[in-house]
Order: sequence, then structure tokens, then C-alpha cells
Amino acid sequence: MDKRNWIDLSQDADTGIESIRAHFRGHAYDPHWHDSFLVGVTEQGVQQFDCRRVRHFSTPGKIFMLEPGEIHDGHAPTEEGFTYSMLYLDPHWLERELLALFEQAPDNSQLGFADTLSQDPRLATSINQAFQALHHGDLRIVRQSAVDHLLGALTSHLDWRKRQAFDPRLPRVAQVARDYLHAHAFEDIGLDDLARACGVDRFRLTRAFKSAFGLAPHGYLIQLRLARARQMLARGETPADVASALGFADQSHLGRWFRRAYHLTPADYRKRCSNLPD
Repeated sequence: MDKRNWIDLSQDADTGIESIRAHFRGHAYDPHWHDSFLVGVTEQGVQQFDCRRVRHFSTPGKIFMLEPGEIHDGHAPTEEGFTYSMLYLDPHWLERELLALFEQAPDNSQLGFADTLSQDPRLATSINQAFQALHHGDLRIVRQSAVDHLLGALTSHLDWRKRQAFDPRLPRVAQVARDYLHAHAFEDIGLDDLARACGVDRFRLTRAFKSAFGLAPHGYLIQLRLARARQMLARGETPADVASALGFADQSHLGRWFRRAYHLTPADYRKRCSNLPD
């Protein structure tokens, strides 16, 4: 990683919330996705990223909100780069906490964010306060109060959508392929296996998948494995065991993909989340 770039990461033991503060110049991230809800604030510079088929520019004080599975990238279009603070919120934890706030949540609904960018001073303040409390391990009662304020501020930015087996906005073949990848994520599957499961040829499948999700099938599969790797490493499992369990050729293969995606080595991520030695 460029020495001008840096990442500071921590994980709260009670909620599992990851707090990340980072600075990047030039290219920051290739297209990727997370299995968490992301809420963050741009502190300095211009944070450029593509998401939902739109190019966004987040400037100081603006809030960015990303749902699990949303493909996005990252780039600094100005020489000074950009700095941001961000929280990773586990979907199951977030939905459980929000259902306690909404006495009558819509039936058969799926939680989402109404917008990708916002300039809501109340929400920005609550994100910053929650970040500081969680990232620096404040007293438990302080952390819980800050998280409650964050959840309260988020409520006006939520979008409860009806759960659907298939998204009508996306080609069905791409969604079938995605479901197959999720079901066989840690197996040594080939593109021909995927095409047969979808009933199309490999070329049509790849075009439809990339058009729908912004990544080729192999890139999406790598993201699935990396998301699982983060969970296992945060629990304290060793990089070697994680690589073996998730179908990577070896520990160095996992390390190359992990560094490319998160700008941290698996061992460093494990240490920061679990406080265990290498």
C-alpha cells in the first residue's frame, strides 16, 4: 500500500461493530462489497466512489451509507486525498436493534438505506460520537448511549422494502448465478459449472452477471470468501486455517486478495479485532 495511505481499525466486543478511520490518495479500492451496513462521514478531501450506477462525491461533513452487497469502489480525485471515519454494522444486529425502535415494522420487509449520500448534521454528529466511543473503548454505558443515539438518527434514513425472492430490476440468470455462488462459495467450482446451473452459456452468463452486479462471477466469489475470512479472523482463527477452510490455494493466496481488498494483512486484521498475537 502507498505509504501516504493509512488505516486504523478496531472492533467493539459487545456489538461486533468495526470502526475504521482511513486516509487515501489516488486509487483507494477496486470495486467490492461488504456483508455489513456501512455508515461513515468524510472528514477531509473529496471521496469519490461509484455505487448504484451513480458516481458520488462525498466532501467534508457528508455522510455515506451503503447496504450489504452494494458494489462500490474508492478514489481520491484531488491531490490531497481524503480521510473518513466509518462504522460496519452487522445486518442481523442492526435489524434486531431497529425493530426495538419500530413498534410496527412492516411485515415481510427488508431493511435498506433510502439514499447513498446525505448531509444531515444530526446524523453526522451521532456517527462521530459513536465512532469515538467505540473506537477508543470508552465506558460501556457511554458506548451503548452513543450507539442508541446513532440508531435514533438513522431512522429517518431507512427504507423498509418488501422482501422478494428475485429483484425485478436484475436479470434472473444473474440472480440464479449469485445464489449458486453463495451456496457453493467455498468449493472449487468452475465457470462451466455455474453456466450449467443457470442454463446458459458461459459468455452470456458473464455478461449478464457483470451488468447486474458490477463484478465478474470470479470476482464476486472472491468477495464472498473474503467476507467470510473477515468473520473467521475476527474470531481469532489463524490465517492458515482460514485459507484452508475457504478454498484459497494457501495462506499467501488469501493474503494477496485480502491486502488488495482491505489494505491490511489477514494477520494484522486478526490482531486488531481479536487482540490475539500473530
